[in-house]
Amino acid sequence: MAPKQVNIAVIGTGGVGSCFLSQLAWLSKNLHSHSLNLCYIAMIDKALYHPDYAAIDIDTASPTLEAKGTSPPAIPTIVDYLAAAPHKVILVDNTSANSLAEAYPTFLRRGITIITPNKKAFSGSYELWQDIFNSAVTGGSFVYHESSVGAGMPIISTLHDLIQTGDVITRIEGVFSGTMSYLFNKFAPTSGSGGNWSDIVKEAKALGFTEPDPRDDLNGLDVARKLTILGRLAGLPIESPTSFPVESLIPEGLNGLSNGDEFLHSLSDYDNMMEEKRSAAEKAGKVVRFVGSMDMVSKEAKVGLEWFDPTHPIATLKGSDNIISFYTKRYGALPLTVRGAGAGGPVTAMGVTGDLLKIMKALCMALLYRWLLQSNITK
Repeated sequence: MAPKQVNIAVIGTGGVGSCFLSQLAWLSKNLHSHSLNLCYIAMIDKALYHPDYAAIDIDTASPTLEAKGTSPPAIPTIVDYLAAAPHKVILVDNTSANSLAEAYPTFLRRGITIITPNKKAFSGSYELWQDIFNSAVTGGSFVYHESSVGAGMPIISTLHDLIQTGDVITRIEGVFSGTMSYLFNKFAPTSGSGGNWSDIVKEAKALGFTEPDPRDDLNGLDVARKLTILGRLAGLPIESPTSFPVESLIPEGLNGLSNGDEFLHSLSDYDNMMEEKRSAAEKAGKVVRFVGSMDMVSKEAKVGLEWFDPTHPIATLKGSDNIISFYTKRYGALPLTVRGAGAGGPVTAMGVTGDLLKIMKALCMALLYRWLLQSNITK
């Protein structure tokens, strides 16, 4: 049987996007069930595609885009182009762009399947959340977003399996941010003493563990977005990441600064505030960590600082690892826990590539179903 052709469109060639293209190149050489045709690739200010959907060489896609790319078309034009392709199209959005996320329903209604690590699409308004999945049904398309929580860790797929096999989720808790994990593992280690909070934040930024503006990590909204996604998947109609308590670690006196560099320069003036939090936990024989939690019984969610025994799994994380625990009726007092690298281009891209494989399997099943249905009709 000849391999089935699938058109791939990639938007975003940065940290995650470049890693995904490397994995896609490997997959195209080693996947025998499908022929992967890269028909569109774009970055912020350039796009590369052909009117006849001719293949773009995956191995050289990025440098070719840089050398020959033209100004990207408007989103409606991209939708029309991809919807008219001769074979099924999978759009891989490796950006964090709001404008693209808000257009997902339009793509999906036109039969274009979407894979993305973009958290904003699934933690925006609840109305957008509903529109995305309703549009997928309308268009006969798929939408997968494993890497929107926990990078390449199987968080969303595990939650799906628990729910779809009849288990009852009672609580979700964990360290959802690789940045926050690194900061507090250094600031409040389970043994020894940590350094000054401001120095550790600066170190994390220098190592590339924070956003370009560290306030985008310290405001807690990244964790809140991930918790919102899991809560919605578990059945809670959470309106937005700001609809429940989220503790910000940005000192009130630094809220109005114009940029991240100015913020970092002034952060040391507030080291005593974080030192007080660490000392209070130490006096109680605890360590402090930044966590997100959701009680499915009381339907309450929160994000912020909490104390843990030094032997607690959340306290014993290393580096920038994440840990998410699912407390369920089936698992009882001990949760089902997923722990590992929750940040980084290669592992995040792995989650995206894994979603691509799942979708291609689903497409095969859909084709088989249609073939069987047509065979029965013609008999």
